Amino acid sequence: MLTDPMFYAVALPAVCLYGLSKGGFAGVSLLAVPLMSLVMSPVRAAAILLPVLVVQDAITVYTFRKAWDRTTLLYLLPGALIGIGVGTLTAAMVTSDAVRLAVGLLAIVFCLNAWFGPRPASDLVRPHNAVAAAAFGAMSGYSSFVIHAGGAPYNMYTLPRSASREIFVGTGGVFFALVNVIKVPPFFVLGQFSADDLMLSATLVPVAILANLAGIWLVRRMPTALFYKVIYGLTFVIGLKLAIEGSLALYFTEP
Repeated sequence: MLTDPMFYAVALPAVCLYGLSKGGFAGVSLLAVPLMSLVMSPVRAAAILLPVLVVQDAITVYTFRKAWDRTTLLYLLPGALIGIGVGTLTAAMVTSDAVRLAVGLLAIVFCLNAWFGPRPASDLVRPHNAVAAAAFGAMSGYSSFVIHAGGAPYNMYTLPRSASREIFVGTGGVFFALVNVIKVPPFFVLGQFSADDLMLSATLVPVAILANLAGIWLVRRMPTALFYKVIYGLTFVIGLKLAIEGSLALYFTEP
């Protein structure tokens, strides 16, 4: 597959989508694994992409190293660790389609409430909540492990609590850098890495780096108000896509 043009025809757009996502447009990468699934199994696609994500995370963390919120991470990471642990233990039991449906429906409800629900009495940033952080952190860690789609739950918790665009992107960069590094040992334990797949990952890294830098460049030049509108819109579209994919797959696989 190292010289297969069909692999690169789907893999290069996939890593470009991840680059935009890591640059700040959280969730736009949702099409990456489905794209690569056109020429390989989704499990293998996820394994090939994980080392690439780790490299992209490092770039995002370095770029926004002075703009991240320690408190948000302290609230979210314990739940994320639990989610990754549950994902490791239940990898062979829970279908990714059920996860897609659940995360998708939550994202849709979240966006509809933000757009059409009661308006807050003030414009103050919403305070942290330990219960909500544990729930959304666990969903993010679990869905990231199972389907590489942890962005929607992360957005649902952090969007109402982000003081600035830079803090939102920087904190997300650190959060997913830690989550993806933590996912590496379980991937090895579950036998999802191979020497050939790691070689394929290495061939994608140069394009991934360029795409990541392009995403960062775009985020820094977009007006803050427009940026948040885009992120809410992406979260809704992602939720809709996950819900439709999950419900259709579950419906057609029922006996």
